[in-house]
Amino acid sequence: MEKSCTLLIHFDKGTPAIANEIKEALEGNDVSAKVDAMKKAIMLLLNGETLPQLFITIVRYVLPSEDHTVQKLLLLYLEIIEKTDAKGRVLPEMILICQNLRNNLQHPNEYIRGVTLRFLCRLNETEIIEPLIPSVLQNLEHRHPFIRRNAILAVMSIYKLPQGDQLLVDAPDMIEKVLSTEQDPSAKRNAFLMLFTCAQERATNYLLTHVDRVSEWGELLQMVVLELIRKVCRTNRGEKAKYIKIIIALLNSPSTAVIYECAGTLVSLSSAPSAIKAAANTYCQLLLSQSDNNVKLIVLDRLNELKSSHRDVMVDLIMDVLRALLSPNLDIQRKTLDIVLELITPRNINEVVLLLKKEVVKTQTGELEKNGEYRQMLIQAIHSCAIKYPEVASTVVHLLMDFLGDSNVASAIDVVVFVREIIETNPKLRVSIITRLLDTFYQIRAARVCSCALWIIGEYCLSLSEVESAIATIKQCLGDLPFYSASEEGEATDASKKIPQASSITISSRRPAVLADGTYATQSAASETAFSPPTIVQGSLASGNLRSLLLTGDFFLGAVVACTLTKLVLRLEEVQPSKVEVNKATTQTLLILVSMLQLGQSHVLPHPIDNDSYDRIVLCMRLLCNTGDEIRKIWLQSCRQSFVKMLSEKQLRETEELKAKAQVSHAQPDDLIDFYHLKSRKVRKLFIVIILCA
Repeated sequence: MEKSCTLLIHFDKGTPAIANEIKEALEGNDVSAKVDAMKKAIMLLLNGETLPQLFITIVRYVLPSEDHTVQKLLLLYLEIIEKTDAKGRVLPEMILICQNLRNNLQHPNEYIRGVTLRFLCRLNETEIIEPLIPSVLQNLEHRHPFIRRNAILAVMSIYKLPQGDQLLVDAPDMIEKVLSTEQDPSAKRNAFLMLFTCAQERATNYLLTHVDRVSEWGELLQMVVLELIRKVCRTNRGEKAKYIKIIIALLNSPSTAVIYECAGTLVSLSSAPSAIKAAANTYCQLLLSQSDNNVKLIVLDRLNELKSSHRDVMVDLIMDVLRALLSPNLDIQRKTLDIVLELITPRNINEVVLLLKKEVVKTQTGELEKNGEYRQMLIQAIHSCAIKYPEVASTVVHLLMDFLGDSNVASAIDVVVFVREIIETNPKLRVSIITRLLDTFYQIRAARVCSCALWIIGEYCLSLSEVESAIATIKQCLGDLPFYSASEEGEATDASKKIPQASSITISSRRPAVLADGTYATQSAASETAFSPPTIVQGSLASGNLRSLLLTGDFFLGAVVACTLTKLVLRLEEVQPSKVEVNKATTQTLLILVSMLQLGQSHVLPHPIDNDSYDRIVLCMRLLCNTGDEIRKIWLQSCRQSFVKMLSEKQLRETEELKAKAQVSHAQPDDLIDFYHLKSRKVRKLFIVIILCA
């Protein structure tokens, strides 16, 4: 049968001690040897050993010891040994320890008395406790607070026993008298806890009698008061009005633990906007005053709960919550932004975006290691704000475009995705965004960011000046043609003969094939695939970023460049009246495409161009040589239409997710309905009469 355990000690199982060795050590006069022997005996008992032969030895040789450590270990030993038989009756030999316990309760040393009183709190045997009750009650008036506080706990544990109210009939009266005269904060807290646990009405009356002095009580007692208030109001909600004033008064306590519990109690008892606002203000103060990150995360969880149930109140405190961004911890910053993004309204959007912009600027000058990750979170937050309220996009888009060349690739990708969405949803910003993008394009260092930026340039450069500037910018970033010289190719060929390529991996695949007679056979195919790590280059006007990326073997980017130049030339045909200029641009574009194909098929690079990129570049060349109306429509219109459709589907999906969250049931169909107005007897009788009459 499983039994409760009140003691847990780590025991490293090495060579187990023999009972005889422990017995010899206990019988000796060496105190240190007795201490070691008692520790070994306790550990063996905790690990399932019985050691029945040691009890008499301990009674004879350990009980008389005056050493405090030995006495403490003796109490631990008595705590864990079996004190009853199979039928639940107390073992006869347990009576031997009663006199020793009585002596300890009257011992002149305060420590011995205190630990013995604490030991009695863990005893459940009435036969052992009953003879000790007079000594326990005497300790309630001891001069030392350590003894008084443990004596109160002992009285409480005795009174909570199955027959405790018969053993200590007047315990609540005695403890109430102690509470009225006690000056020690811990002893006073224990006395109030005893009344709260065993005589709740007395504790409530004491609290209401001294309601004006609650703010002067110690932290420990105030915590028990809050627990009492929660318990009373949970059983009788009609009385919560008289306790709200106490909670409001405790909100000014110097103890942060009390303030936190007050806020939680206030939220659980009242849904009034004033009470919720007071609790939220308290959480915000704790968020700023506490330096422990774990505390801040817990407080943010409470604010998140308030946001879910009392959003209207939390909206007014959004700027106070945002002050938590001052913490350098990424988890705190992420959780703060998640809360704030759901509290944005047309009234506060400008303030929120202004603060987020300041935080983005701070990440440029800061020296923290995780500035890149924090900047990425801020960019994502600003993106969400601009999508919800497009009117703020004009205030942030140009600032964020400065980070297109950020060394943190994820942050730069977020920026370019944000720009791509804003340029479609805000037609008034298209000209300024395109101009800024062309001016800063050379700063972009990541291939993925370049690809997205090139797509934006190819889709939204519509006027003659924009198209010409875009073509000139791309040509400048590609640099002079060709991409390599004949001497470089010869050197690369010689080097490839000497050093085998280590970046290629042979991948074989097996698939079934149908033979002429209708049977199946296994056909094997092997292909050599080259892998290259993602690269980031430092862009500059002197050495083009596109050229540097192409020379690393990124031909997917080369295909994007080809498609972008093709779109720009096709649009140039529509806006440029001079055929000479159009033919000139077409010829230069074809030269660039041919140069990229030559680069891909040369030995300058460690691996050749992939088939997909090759086909796309060849397709662009054919399109420039012979363009039909249907093909032109696909390239210049259908692509953007697909993007618009994608944005609308994304917005629809987000709307449906919000509706689904709003429809989450907070109550089950079979939950009981509690009519608080029917609590009183008069209303209940009237309700019964109405039912009977009906």
